Amino acid sequence: MMTTRPDDERDVTAGRPDEGESADPDVDGALVAPPPRRRDWHSRNAVQEPPPPRPPLQINRDPAIPDELLERDRQVAASRDDTPTEELRRVATSWGRRALQVGMVLCALAVGYYFITLWQVYSTGRGDQARPVDAIVVMGAAQYDGRPSPQLAARLDHVAELWPAGHADLVVVTGGKRPGDRFTEAEASRGYLIERGVPAEAILLENDGATSLDSLQGVATMLEQRTGNERSSVLVVTDPYHALRSRLIAEEVGLRAYTSPTDTSVVTGARSLERHLWEAGGIAIGRITGFEWLENVTN
Repeated sequence: MMTTRPDDERDVTAGRPDEGESADPDVDGALVAPPPRRRDWHSRNAVQEPPPPRPPLQINRDPAIPDELLERDRQVAASRDDTPTEELRRVATSWGRRALQVGMVLCALAVGYYFITLWQVYSTGRGDQARPVDAIVVMGAAQYDGRPSPQLAARLDHVAELWPAGHADLVVVTGGKRPGDRFTEAEASRGYLIERGVPAEAILLENDGATSLDSLQGVATMLEQRTGNERSSVLVVTDPYHALRSRLIAEEVGLRAYTSPTDTSVVTGARSLERHLWEAGGIAIGRITGFEWLENVTN
């Protein structure tokens, strides 16, 4: 006689057959489930096949639209670039290259313009345009208690050499004074020229100018009142590096200007080179903006 197991020792799966399996009765007539199937571990790592493609979307079109028009629209759509970002990148690159080329051309022109101006500063300082004029104009420089500085004295010595040649009946000395000075640059120049033979009655003083522009504007007004000529001619005496700018400013204020630089300037060597380079930059800008604007900005 066979004994049965207690309820707590029976298989918990008893009486529940697997799906698709028929339960076999045991010897006592109870249903016993077959042993569970072992899963192959490869099945968990198996690559799933992609889902089948969706059928194309069917769009009901208006039968009134001719087939030729639809075909043309398809061709236009197919010819379009599906990557607008690439097109924008190509356009940006093209514009960038063009801007770079324009910038390089402008830089080359600016450098060329500067060096042409520098050559003009140098060549004007080495030339002498002495000729008959309404007045000789001496550009001012520093003075020390009524005595011209070496730089101003070199300019005045050149005027003393020009005077006997009879280029003009008048000499205009220019330049105001700094705070604390007892004499103006023009007053120091007048006394120096009288000592060297220039008649006192032939010397006019422009005492108010603090810059080249101020001095030459005063000269233009003075000569117009003295000679009645709205566009008086002048022979400007100054240092070589300063000659071109003085002439251009004189022309800007309404004078017909020529230059006769001193050949005994005390500004030589590295100082002269520095002044030439600086003057070239100022003149290059002043020709574009006007020297009055440039003087207002830099002073």
